[in-house]
Amino acid sequence: MKIAVVTEDGINVSQHFGRAPYYLVVDVEGGKITGRIQRPKTGHQHFAGHGETAGARHGFDAASQARHASMIDTIADCQVVIAGGMGWGAYESLKNRSLEVVVTDVPKIDEAVNLYIQGKLPNLMERLH
Repeated sequence: MKIAVVTEDGINVSQHFGRAPYYLVVDVEGGKITGRIQRPKTGHQHFAGHGETAGARHGFDAASQARHASMIDTIADCQVVIAGGMGWGAYESLKNRSLEVVVTDVPKIDEAVNLYIQGKLPNLMERLH
């Protein structure tokens, strides 16, 4: 299993999917972390604007969906994404690519991954915006 954790520094879970510049992709086998690699991630800093279509729900307009797709392509081989927060549009884009999404307040990557492996990582849907 591969778990992509959204991060700014390779140690902490980023609080916002769209702003984070990296994924730390963690390999899990037999209930243990067996490897990790940091991958670059496109984000809001790579796009001309983070606007919305008037009257549209956050992150559901065509431009946002295209941005989300470019953010997700890097982790096409993963099964799970862990983040500290994200917009509903990004969440739906990840789910539509058959990724399990966990939005949590656990700050450290190793702790979050280990809790996920144990089935104890809190998924806090109220952290979506």
